This record gives sequence, structure tokens and C-alpha cells, in this order.
Amino acid sequence: MNKFDKKKINIGIIGLGYVGLPLAIEFGKKFPTVGFDIKKNRINQLNNFYDSNLEISKKEILNSKKIIFTRNEKDLEKVNYYIVTLPTPVDKKNNPDLSLVLNACKLIAKFLKIGDLVIFESTVYPGATENEFAIVLEKNSGLKFNRDFFCGYSPERINPGDKFNKITNIKKITSGSTKKISKIVDKLYKQIITAGTFQAKDISTAESAKVIENIQRDVNIALMNELVLVFNKLDINIFNVLDAANTKWNFLRFHPGLVGGHCVSVDPYYLIKRSLTAGFNPHLITEARKLNDGMGKYIVSKIKFEMKKRKIKINNSKVLILGLAFKENCIDFRNSQVIKIYALLKKLKVNVDILDPLVNKIELKNSHNISLVYKPKLKNYDAIIIAVAHNEFKKYNIKTLTKFCKKKHIIYDLKNILPENESIIKF
Repeated sequence: MNKFDKKKINIGIIGLGYVGLPLAIEFGKKFPTVGFDIKKNRINQLNNFYDSNLEISKKEILNSKKIIFTRNEKDLEKVNYYIVTLPTPVDKKNNPDLSLVLNACKLIAKFLKIGDLVIFESTVYPGATENEFAIVLEKNSGLKFNRDFFCGYSPERINPGDKFNKITNIKKITSGSTKKISKIVDKLYKQIITAGTFQAKDISTAESAKVIENIQRDVNIALMNELVLVFNKLDINIFNVLDAANTKWNFLRFHPGLVGGHCVSVDPYYLIKRSLTAGFNPHLITEARKLNDGMGKYIVSKIKFEMKKRKIKINNSKVLILGLAFKENCIDFRNSQVIKIYALLKKLKVNVDILDPLVNKIELKNSHNISLVYKPKLKNYDAIIIAVAHNEFKKYNIKTLTKFCKKKHIIYDLKNILPENESIIKF
């Protein structure tokens, strides 16, 4: 690959989820683009101009004139710029799971030609692109890395549910396996990213930048969550403390909360694992992760304490949880801490209803065997937990919520939606 030639670019996006679809739509406005996904339902929906993630509109899909959506591998034959946008989760022991990306490499290797470029956007630990993915591409294609084909890395920065910070107006980090390829990768993304790009020194730098973006958030939220534990012991409202501290010009305001989703609750484990293999135990990052992962357990213990104080029996009690998505105004429930709270309450023989108007009820039932309620019952609940700050829930006031409750009840406001009141428990 000697130069960047717009006329000869054929793009293939592997994986059409929250990251891949917006990327495919933008490239499909300018270059012949194959949007590839193995899920039949996903492809059928997109070919009918519908995004079940509710991130891309019908109009946006229609405006992407040069794109095809397919699950047919043969449609990748003409591609020379592959972009892999598949999830990189962790297993039950929190070990990095690169299997989806490694399988994508085997697929790409079937069609890889001399001069082709493979770019990865998935979160990985430093070194994975060149030491794992490139090797699989080499082994399965018979081609030589950095002679016959090349790699790039440009970490995704998609924020599900965010209608303002879209792919085109978020600055993009780019990198390549050689200096020449770095420039080509950068030029490619500049075709669609209006916010501009930042060309990292090398692939490992770009990979590292991605993981620390979310580690920083995880650590800062962990600090807030630990302050919750401290100030609850002192009977001080954390949100009042934050309001006061925020009056200083250089105070950085973060909020306590439940950390879930496909990034912040996962990415730290990638650097933790890589750091341990290099012989260093990253204590702060590890402890922050443990603290945030344990907040569901803390919340359930707090509910038990408050119910006992009010002489409400836990066994066979009824609890309503408002929100199951991992964040507000989003349908994504991957790694949602609310699911953990639900499971812990069920162990205590609590009858739990969950209301979430955004989460796909069928997907949730199939994946976790949890059924959502369509409407809370009146005078039915011993406790209500406001777990997610969906806009719809922000419309609720104390009077509305009290209608759903029995005479003796608690309302646990994790998101500080409601004003202070004797009947309201704050995070």
C-alpha cells in the first residue's frame, strides 16, 4: 500500500452494533461499503432501514447511498479496507475475551490480498493488534504482516444514547503499523470525522489511550462511591457535599453511581491483565474496579437496613426498580448493575418489579430471564429504587411515586432526582 487513493477504496465494516453501524453509515456516504454482521435479524432490520438500537434513523440509513448490509461472506471479496468493530468483553473471571475479534481475523484472512489494510476499533490491551490479531491474519492468509498487508488501530468513542456527541463530532485517535500506514489511516478517518483526528505515535499508544479513558472514569466514580460509604456513616448527604465543593474553580465534579455497560466496567480489566503479565500489580485500578463492582451489594444491604428500621419485613416484600439500562436514556443493558441488584433481592425472597420503557423486553427475557412490567401497581410496593435517570423518570415527583407505595415504605433515590425529604433515602 503506497498511497491513499480515494477512488480505489472499498470498505468492509465487521460488526454492526453500537460502534459499527454509525461508522458504516458515515463511510457509506462516501465510499463503497459492506456492512457485515453474522446476525440474520440484524441484517434484515437494517435492510428494512431500522436500527433496533435506536441510534441511527431511517433517514440516516437511506442517506448512506453506497452501503450494503449483508451476512454473506462473499460480499467481502472486493474489500481492501477492513474495519473490525466487535465487542471485547471479559469472561466470568474478568479475563479479557478476544475471541470475537480473533474469529473476525480468520474470516478476513480468507479474502485478504496484497496491499490490504485491517483496522481495529475494539478495546484491547496494549500490544494486542500487532501481537495477536496480525499473527492470526498472517497464519490464516499466508501473507506477511507489514509487507503484504498492514494494520491500523483507531479506538471507538461511541457513547450510546448520546444524541449530541455523535461519531462525526468526536475527535478520532488514529494509528498504523508503519509511519506510512499511520498517515493513510489518518487520512481515511478524516473523510468522515468533522471534529478532526489525532495521529498517535504508534498502535500501542492508541490502544493504551483507549483503555485509560475509561479507567480514569472508573477510578473517579470509585472515589465518589467510597465517599458515599464515608458520608452515609456520618449521616451527611453526598450530593450536598458535592454542591458545596463544586464552588471551587478547580474541583472536578464526578457523581457516585452504578458502573456498567460495555466500556467502563470492562476496559480496566484489559490493562490490569496486561500489567500483571508485565510484572506490576496496578492496585488503584484494581481496587476501584472492586469498589464499583460491589455497589449493588451495598445498595441491597442499605435497603435491608432501612426496611428493618421502618419495621418492614424483607421476606416477601415488594420492590419496584425504576430503570435497568446501564445508563440514562439508553436501551443498552450490558453489564447493568441493576441486574445484580435484582438477583440479590430475589435471593432475599423479595418480589421485584422492574420498569424500563427503553430496554428491549424480548432481548432481556431471552438473555437474563427477567420480565419487565409495563405499569407499576398502585399502593403495592414496600420500596422503590430509582436506579436509572431516564428522562421519563425525571418527570416523577414524590406524590406520584408515593401512589405506588404502601403506607409504610422507602424510596431510595440513587440518581438524586427528587428533592430532599424525610421519606427519601439518597445514595
